[in-house]
Amino acid sequence: MPASPPKPTDAELEILTALWSIGSGTVRDIHTVINRRRPAEYSTLLKFMQIMTEKGLVIVDQTERAHLYTASKPREWTQRQLAGDLLQRVFNGSAKGLFVGALSARKASKKELAELSKLLDEYQGGRK
Repeated sequence: MPASPPKPTDAELEILTALWSIGSGTVRDIHTVINRRRPAEYSTLLKFMQIMTEKGLVIVDQTERAHLYTASKPREWTQRQLAGDLLQRVFNGSAKGLFVGALSARKASKKELAELSKLLDEYQGGRK
């Protein structure tokens, strides 16, 4: 398994999201979670899980008959990886551009804006 798994595709990210919501699970468990949102073929999910194991995105415990899958990295790690990639590829490394782009994509609630302001204050305080 690579030390740092590659960025997940959209389909892989959907599977990882399902895994993060349940902690770990069998292909059947993941199929159940995804089927709550949209129809999904069990065999397709199984193939994706096998590919994700090879790529190092998930870890599989094969000690039982039904293999148990777990995300190799926590949600926050993956979010940072994807945000960093987006920051570089789309916004030329401009945190301001990413921030403005995110806020202009949809209206933020007053609560979200207050939380963002607090986070920015905390971040700025930590850099002094």
